[in-house]
Amino acid sequence: MKLLLLPLFFILTISACKTQPIEKPMVPKPLLGADLSYVNEVEDEGGVYKNKGQIAEPYQLFADYGCQIVRLRLWHQPSWNKYSGWEDVKRSISRAKKSGMKVLLDFHYSDTWADPGKQFIPEAWAKITNQNILGDSVFQYTYSKLDELNTLNLVPDIVQIGNEINSEILQPNGTTKNNIDWKRNAFLISKGIEAVKTFNKNKERNVETMLHIAQPENAGPWFSDAELNGLTDFDWIGLSYYPLWSKVSMEQLPSAISGLVKTFKKKLLIVETAYPHTFFNADPANNILDQKALITGISGTPDGQLQYLNKLVELTMKGGGAGIIYWEPAWISSKAKTPWGDGSHWDNATFFDATKGNEALPAFSFFNSNK
Repeated sequence: MKLLLLPLFFILTISACKTQPIEKPMVPKPLLGADLSYVNEVEDEGGVYKNKGQIAEPYQLFADYGCQIVRLRLWHQPSWNKYSGWEDVKRSISRAKKSGMKVLLDFHYSDTWADPGKQFIPEAWAKITNQNILGDSVFQYTYSKLDELNTLNLVPDIVQIGNEINSEILQPNGTTKNNIDWKRNAFLISKGIEAVKTFNKNKERNVETMLHIAQPENAGPWFSDAELNGLTDFDWIGLSYYPLWSKVSMEQLPSAISGLVKTFKKKLLIVETAYPHTFFNADPANNILDQKALITGISGTPDGQLQYLNKLVELTMKGGGAGIIYWEPAWISSKAKTPWGDGSHWDNATFFDATKGNEALPAFSFFNSNK
C-alpha cells in the first residue's frame, strides 16, 4: 500500500509545481506629485480651474487624476506677499490632506525665493552673528512649525531642509558666496535635520528629510562635500531637473540618477521640472519657458508636454529614482502679481489651457503612471 501511495504523492507534487504561476519581480510604482504653492493666491485673485467644461476644485482635481503628493514652499516672514507664509501654508496643507494626498513641506529658510543664486537669511535672523545661536534658531523654528502642525493633524510626510541649496544657506541679504564654508553650512543644515528627528522621537512620527539641489550635474560634488563634512543623516535627495538649464540630457539622466542613488544610498525624487504646452502668453508677465526649453523630438504642445512627462518618468525610474513632482502646474494667469510682472510667468507650462478658460490639459494623464 505504501509503495502505491509514494508515486502518487510525487505525481501530485510535480503537477502542482507545474501549475504554479511564475512570480514576476515587483516593479516599484513612481511617486508622482505637484507643487501647488500658488493655488491659494491664484484663486483669491480670480483664477478659475476647469475640467471638461466644469469649474473644478484644484486640489481635488489633482487627487482625482492620481496625484499622490503635494509640495508646498514655506517662507519665514514674507513682507512683500502674504502667500507662502505660515497661515497660507497651513491652509494649503489642510487642502492637500483633505484631498487624500501626501505633503512635502519645503522650508526655504528665507523671507523670499531661495535658489542657487540667492540664499538670503530671514530678516528676523539677519543680526545673528553667533553660529550656535543661528543654528538654534533653525532648530527651534523647524521644530515649532512641525509641533503646531502636529496639533492640527497636518504633519507633512517629508520636510525639505532648504530649497535648491547649491550655495551656502542663510547668507547675509544682498550677498552670494561662490565658495561654501562647509563647516558652517553642514552645521546649519544639520540643525534643521536634527529638529525633524527630535520631533519624530517626541511625537512618535516618521517625517522624512530631504536635501534639494538644482540640476543633476551639481548634485554629485555637493553631496560628496556634504558627506565629507558629516552631513549624511537624511532620507532623500531632491533634484530640480529642467533640461533648459541642465548639462545632463534626458538620455544621460538614468545614469546620473543611478550614480547618485548608488553612491549616497538615498532615495531620490525629482521635485521640480516643467515643459511648455504652448508659447502663447496669456498676460503681461513674461513666460520663463520659451522655445529654448524644447527638446529635440518633443513639441511645445499639449501632447508634447505629456510626452515629456511620460518619458521623464520612464527615465527616472530606470535610473533608480522614486518619482517626479511637477513645479507649479496650477500657476495659471490671474490678477496676482509678482515682483517681475502682472499675472503668471508659467501660464504656458501649467496643466491648463488659458485659451479655453483654463481647461485641464492631457498632462493630467501623467499621474496615471502610478496606477
